[in-house]
Amino acid sequence: MRLVATDLDGTIVRPDGTISARTLAAFAACQDAGIDIVYVTGRPPRWLPEIVEQTGHTGTAICANGAIVYDLAAERVISSRAMQAAVVLDVADRVARVCPGTAFAVETLTGFGREAGYVARYDSGVAPGRASLSSLVTGDNVVKLLCRNEGSSGDVMLAAFREALAGVASPTHSNARDCLVEVSALGVSKAMALAELASARGVDRADVIAFGDMPNDVEMLAWAGCGYAMAGGHPQALAVADAIASSCLDDGVARVLEHRLADLSATAGRPEQLP
Repeated sequence: MRLVATDLDGTIVRPDGTISARTLAAFAACQDAGIDIVYVTGRPPRWLPEIVEQTGHTGTAICANGAIVYDLAAERVISSRAMQAAVVLDVADRVARVCPGTAFAVETLTGFGREAGYVARYDSGVAPGRASLSSLVTGDNVVKLLCRNEGSSGDVMLAAFREALAGVASPTHSNARDCLVEVSALGVSKAMALAELASARGVDRADVIAFGDMPNDVEMLAWAGCGYAMAGGHPQALAVADAIASSCLDDGVARVLEHRLADLSATAGRPEQLP
């Protein structure tokens, strides 16, 4: 175990927005042992300061479902994969055909914007949408197209979008109870960004363990040397995982890390066996 990649919401961040002391202690123990901790999240960078404040972790984060690699200490984008404006508008057209009534918002490298009809679930700091999508897409800098349809559900939308956007863009979602699907550039995923980060650090995938709970974690869980889905997570995450961790509320990530660190410590202290 050389690198721990963890999703945030529903994995280590509890419904009240907090991270347990036990989880923080497990992360600190990993770092003391020389093991990297990397946050891998669907959140945009602007939603990470509260996590940094809680954890004190100022390393590298993978944001926007893999579209952004972010330096938490310097608060700057290290790299990004955005969609071309023409692709964003093509995606929206395809989505509208298979899921009429969908409203759109964009997460860009410089901020957030939403069109009329898009109801944000969280305070985005942006006034109610009045603009059209075409006026929001002013450059090739959209890292996520957010598609919300109040008459549908994330799972239903995702199934339809995967077919409609095949070979065009990569849709996913992080909450089956919501009616939101997020679309990134073709090929973008948490796994893609994590694989590149691990390679740059000379870490083999066999030495990476990953934790997640939703469809946007599926590729990452499948790629990692050992992928843990959280108990109670989405069926798609559970289906690809190598193992199941206890739920976020039961400190599942911390429990796994404690066990693995104990195994590493025991191995390190074991005398060499002579032939």
